[in-house]
Amino acid sequence: MSDQQLEVVVRRARPADLDGLVACSAALFAEDAGTRDPSVDVSWPREYGPAHFAAGMNDPSALLLVADCAGQVVAYLAGSVAEGSAKRPARTATLVSLYVDPAHRQGGLGVRLVTGFSAWAKEVGAELAEVTAYCSNADAIRFYERNGFARQTVTLRSLP
Repeated sequence: MSDQQLEVVVRRARPADLDGLVACSAALFAEDAGTRDPSVDVSWPREYGPAHFAAGMNDPSALLLVADCAGQVVAYLAGSVAEGSAKRPARTATLVSLYVDPAHRQGGLGVRLVTGFSAWAKEVGAELAEVTAYCSNADAIRFYERNGFARQTVTLRSLP
């Protein structure tokens, strides 16, 4: 049976998933920020990821979903929720990161993860949901737009 024929289960991350979460995060950093943003430390997932993800599993304001294929993490989604501020009083759910292993793309796995994030956002009382993508990552922007997100802001940077 090939990988594509194996059932992929989307579920909350567990401590046994830490290595898979770190590996997926490292792949995301290398593929996305590593090719688009020289200010990002692409070694962050290997150095800080284990503690970060372990803490997230116990944080009620965080969401960690994994896609499990025969015991292997092949995708993940990290999200958080925060109370509003005086300036923007809406409780906001943020889709922090999403990665699907290239061998598992184009099969709806990303949509399943975003659907899980959206359900969680409603469950925790978020009034808004947001995600950030690099302007040069047109595929990610199209994906998020197809999944209910709309362009809101553009961040411009320069060297001081």
